[in-house]
Amino acid sequence: MAILPLTEAVAGSAAIIASRAGLTFNDSLVHLAPLCAVLTVVLLALCRVLFARAFVYDEKRAAELMELREREAITDPRRLAQGLGVLALVVAGFVLHPVLHYEPSVVALLGAGLLIAISKVETGEVLGEVEWPTLAFFAGLFVMVGALIETGVIGTLAGSLADAIGGDELGGSMLLLGGSAVLSGIVDNIPYVATMAPITSQLVTDMGGDPDHVLWWALALGADLGGNATAIGASANVVVLGIAEHNRQPISFWQFTRYGLVVAAVTIAVSPLYLWLRYFAFA
Repeated sequence: MAILPLTEAVAGSAAIIASRAGLTFNDSLVHLAPLCAVLTVVLLALCRVLFARAFVYDEKRAAELMELREREAITDPRRLAQGLGVLALVVAGFVLHPVLHYEPSVVALLGAGLLIAISKVETGEVLGEVEWPTLAFFAGLFVMVGALIETGVIGTLAGSLADAIGGDELGGSMLLLGGSAVLSGIVDNIPYVATMAPITSQLVTDMGGDPDHVLWWALALGADLGGNATAIGASANVVVLGIAEHNRQPISFWQFTRYGLVVAAVTIAVSPLYLWLRYFAFA
């Protein structure tokens, strides 16, 4: 689950928001990292409750785990070092965006190209790891969502949400948070944010707000956290389901939704308090 918006600070819906609002990776760190830390604790507590049966101590299994040697899982130390090195460079590129002025997408592509060049991975090996069923699912999903956009369904919903917000910053941010959460659970959060970003930009302009206005963070939180509700709510969810299927541990849509709805509801319930404290209580 894409439980932490911070993890999507340079990809997916958050990248769309950053591009539209002129925000940087560092802005996401400053505004979302505190809440992400809180939500991590909340998620761990939820896991302890939702998956209580999995926490039952099994002496035999524990003994088998203790016999494992973690270093044996590293079959290619050189490639691991290369991957970690490139990852560090990519993160540094994200953080140094105000200085380098390279878009996150360019930094990520440069990192991917560098890793392919230095690791000398065979093309067939890489293609064999691609989740082709997942890509096919995304193709169909975006075709359907694209049809909703072209027919005006999503635009109408987003416009209605914007009309309801008006010029009320506090009420508007809470409505945008909740509305985005609901809509992102129904359709993938990326096309939803792509539709809602121009509307949010106009709302921020009308309110005379700064680029890092609270409405942008309400949209990001609502879309990312609401996307946890269903398997199709976020791209990360679909990828995880594909990996689970590949490893013979299939997760059905309803099985995911049963837990996802709880996680989405609880984390979204925590977010309004953070937005109020951060942007309104001491303003």
